[in-house]
Amino acid sequence: MQTNPTHASLVTVGDSFTEGMSDLLPDGSYRGWADLLAARMAARSPGFRYANLAVRGKLIGQIVDEQVDVAAAMGADVITLVGGLNDTLRPKCDMARVRDLLTQAVERLAPNCEQLVLMRSPGRQGPVLERFRPRMEALFAIIDDLSRQHGAVVVDLYGADSLADPRLWDVDRLHLTADGHRRVAEAVWQSLGYEPEDPEWHAPIPATPPPGWLMRRTADVRFARQYLLPWIGRRLTGRSSGDGLPPKRPELLPYEDPA
Repeated sequence: MQTNPTHASLVTVGDSFTEGMSDLLPDGSYRGWADLLAARMAARSPGFRYANLAVRGKLIGQIVDEQVDVAAAMGADVITLVGGLNDTLRPKCDMARVRDLLTQAVERLAPNCEQLVLMRSPGRQGPVLERFRPRMEALFAIIDDLSRQHGAVVVDLYGADSLADPRLWDVDRLHLTADGHRRVAEAVWQSLGYEPEDPEWHAPIPATPPPGWLMRRTADVRFARQYLLPWIGRRLTGRSSGDGLPPKRPELLPYEDPA
């Protein structure tokens, strides 16, 4: 990997993780690791261009159908692809089909960029991760295999102690906080060969006193009412949180800092 490279363009492909949930901005929009990464890269490369095709809730089949060919046609220097995790969280998941679709995506994207970036998604400590860990690790084995075949960079977020810490996850327990997204941006930045700005992004976070029993139970009730029950309702009716939503940043345009 080149040290301190310069890239002129970035295209990101995926679901809510790449869209930036839950890194909420004051205007109600989401920032997220991809926007943070684009800002850093733009500071190194005048005229830098950025597109973010991600839409929350998308399964890998939808990502392949709706985003992959669009991304490939843009011919960016760097393309990131994160997908398949939503599939593994469904009650039924055909991992052979997930492998086939990820293979299609990588085979289309890798020849159409200078560097393809894949990721082993972070996993929050807790019973949900334990339930789905075998599927997640099967997904990551697929990603590792594809990276070796196609020269992609793999960013290992799953193995980072900091990103497993529940304190870096939003109240919905599915998406990272602003600090979590910052750490992901740092991880991708370093994986692309740039000089680290936070060499310890993956290190465990210093311990703090755990919340009391009442606070934990209150949080559990809030989580179930606001997030878990609606999520179950969408699964039972075949709906997605991203239905009808456009890509976050559908065109490869010069990056402008929203601040």
